[in-house]
Amino acid sequence: MDLKGACFVLCLLFLIHSSLQQSTPKKKTLRKESAKPSDIEELQKKVEEISKELLLLKEQQALQTVCLKGVKIHGKCFLADTEKKSFHTASEDCISKGGILSTPTSSEENDQLNDYVQKSIGRDTKIWLGINDMMTEGRWHDLTGSDVTYTNWETNQKPGSNPSQNCAVLSSASKGKWSDESCRADKAFVCQFNIV
Repeated sequence: MDLKGACFVLCLLFLIHSSLQQSTPKKKTLRKESAKPSDIEELQKKVEEISKELLLLKEQQALQTVCLKGVKIHGKCFLADTEKKSFHTASEDCISKGGILSTPTSSEENDQLNDYVQKSIGRDTKIWLGINDMMTEGRWHDLTGSDVTYTNWETNQKPGSNPSQNCAVLSSASKGKWSDESCRADKAFVCQFNIV
């Protein structure tokens, strides 16, 4: 074998040896450390934060679905339900979906809600509002227990004068005017969802 051939073989053997050394993983010395209580607490906090973020994302996704099916008005989503139910059953249904019965807080919001009701449920429909005077006759509260600051009562009606009529309805036939009726009556309703 000549010198060139011997150099070639030596170089080849050197390259093979080098590549084998590089591909063989070096053993790391592992040291067992016991977990500190502060580390565990920090991990638990991170897990809780991630869980909260996941819930928030799920709520936002649900709201986007509601807004796509319903209508968005002033930072709220509204979703109509044509099935007629009593005030309490309708309210529970909205709560189970993550909302409340619709409660307009301004004339503009009331008009837009009325337009939505006419398009989605019908022109001669009455829907439940999230407003009642069950606690004190004539004193109207929303479902959070706060006093109602905006109203749109029928001019010929004195709400709160009949103790058997404690729940408010919006009438699309009366251009969005409100009246009070028996909470046991069956009405369509619109659920309201606050956008996060």
